[in-house]
Amino acid sequence: MSAAIEALGLHKSYGDKLVLDGIDLTVAQGTIFALLGPNGAGKTTAVQILSTLITADAGQIRVAGHDLYADPDAVRAAIGVTGQFSAVDGLLTGRENLIMMADLYHLGRRAGRERADRLLEQFDLVEAGGKLAMTYSGGMKRRLDLAMTLVGSPQIIFLDEPTTGLDPRSRHSMWSMIRELVAGGVTVLLTTQYLEEADQLADRIAVLDHGRLVAQGTPEELKRLVPGGHVQLRFNSPEEFTLAGQVLPTALPNAEALTLQVPNDGSVHALRDLLTRIEDASLEVSELTVHTPDLDDVFFAVTDHSQQKVAS
Repeated sequence: MSAAIEALGLHKSYGDKLVLDGIDLTVAQGTIFALLGPNGAGKTTAVQILSTLITADAGQIRVAGHDLYADPDAVRAAIGVTGQFSAVDGLLTGRENLIMMADLYHLGRRAGRERADRLLEQFDLVEAGGKLAMTYSGGMKRRLDLAMTLVGSPQIIFLDEPTTGLDPRSRHSMWSMIRELVAGGVTVLLTTQYLEEADQLADRIAVLDHGRLVAQGTPEELKRLVPGGHVQLRFNSPEEFTLAGQVLPTALPNAEALTLQVPNDGSVHALRDLLTRIEDASLEVSELTVHTPDLDDVFFAVTDHSQQKVAS
């Protein structure tokens, strides 16, 4: 699979403040790549560089097959950007916002209006299309914002924290729209602070902290970096709890809650072995819960919050 975005050795500083410290990124075509990190990690700066909004101090960049420094206009023609803050003009209707973007792309009067109407339908904004955008809910404004990004039919879309401030229903709606875009061949690079968002959407994730990439891989690969998988067993009686502790001596006991935390990677083989030991000992377990490391565990394991954060 060819790369839609390739960046090597990106550096960026503002005065003596280091923002990006030599990061490397490769984003495959037709995939969703999530850049994850705490506030001030450098996510927005990375997106601004890759989308030609600011320049890096050093590094090599190719976007949609074009060298960003040698041919920035070709890069701009291939991309769309939805920033953290809405670019919607509240004094225009939804349809007028889209037509304004079509005019900026020189699509022509008829083609521009047809494109606007198709996007209103695609993003479920037909009824709202004739209303002023200032009357839209947060979720509707975000959908219109994304629709405006698509007016120019970009190959690659940069989404900088696309669901910040949205309610859960609007967030899931936005996720569905992003998946549909990628199913149609678009490449998406998104930044987010929502671990669930990265887990739900991304084919690959890079975790950025203090301007450095501290982990990178598929969601499952990242989860395997973190130890701590376990099975929690709960018992109804102190007698069963005590017996179980003798049968499973490596378990971490909680006498007050009558639970044992048994180290386990959650694989079928490991679970089968544990269940066999429980059955052979005739233990009466009232509740069994499997916990495998999630992106929360990864995030806290690979990011360091003890140092002063660089600018975002």
